[in-house]
Amino acid sequence: MPKIAFVGLGAMGSAMVKRLLVAGHPVTGYNRTRAKALALASLGMNVADSARAAAEGADVVLSMVTDSEALRDVALRPDGILAGLGRGAVWAEMSTVSPAVTRMLGERVAERGASIIDAPVSGSTVTIAQGQLSFIVGGDPATLERVRPYLLAIGPTITHVGALGLAVTMKIAINLGIGVQILAFAEAVLLAEKSGIPRERAVEALLKSVTASPMLKYRGPFVLKMPEEALFNVVLMQKDLQLALEQGRAVGVPLPSTSLTHEMLTAARGLGLADKDFTAVFDVLARMSGLPGS
Repeated sequence: MPKIAFVGLGAMGSAMVKRLLVAGHPVTGYNRTRAKALALASLGMNVADSARAAAEGADVVLSMVTDSEALRDVALRPDGILAGLGRGAVWAEMSTVSPAVTRMLGERVAERGASIIDAPVSGSTVTIAQGQLSFIVGGDPATLERVRPYLLAIGPTITHVGALGLAVTMKIAINLGIGVQILAFAEAVLLAEKSGIPRERAVEALLKSVTASPMLKYRGPFVLKMPEEALFNVVLMQKDLQLALEQGRAVGVPLPSTSLTHEMLTAARGLGLADKDFTAVFDVLARMSGLPGS
């Protein structure tokens, strides 16, 4: 069977590896924090000592890391992915990072006689567990076909949007919509609550209304009780909104609601909520409204 390497075993990466293992695919994994890799060893994943060791001899490399800096580090250092990437291998890079970094890696991968696509995801650990994760893909369609079976083992939907770097651009656009939706949802709940409608009833009504997106249906209840472990924390969402603002300036698209949401996330960090799910913008608005947070 084709050998699969997976680099980046945080919450999302670990959930993806579990689905690959359940589907019967052999996986060698690496994470900069080794304990996260060892936690998957009991499920059958082989643990590599470096990203290079994981990539060496692999037919397919998958990666999911935090940000552009982390991707540069795990890809370019002497014991990184590029050092181990073999001729003919294919790399599906799934992180939400700067499109410029993705394209730079495309040039470096081509020099090694390998191929790369950007394949960021829309969803969370909840949607992975439900088998509903979706991929957005940029790059050569023939390269996508080589990795399609492994992506489908993780999630059922794949949308090819164009050249390398355009998928992560699309992901950034999707995430700005998620951030803005949560802020609008928070405003709606608090307006209803302070007008006399119990918070629980306001949330129920909104989640049964035409405004209830799939994301709001699982994240909206967080304004009633914030989860102990964030699905996607304030810092990560603010990183994605910053990428959106940079792209907007580069192509000449004003993003006023994105800018406001970015500032509300800054306020959340200032209130000590950086590690909370980014739904914490509700708590910021609640305090400004004289109401208790989630």
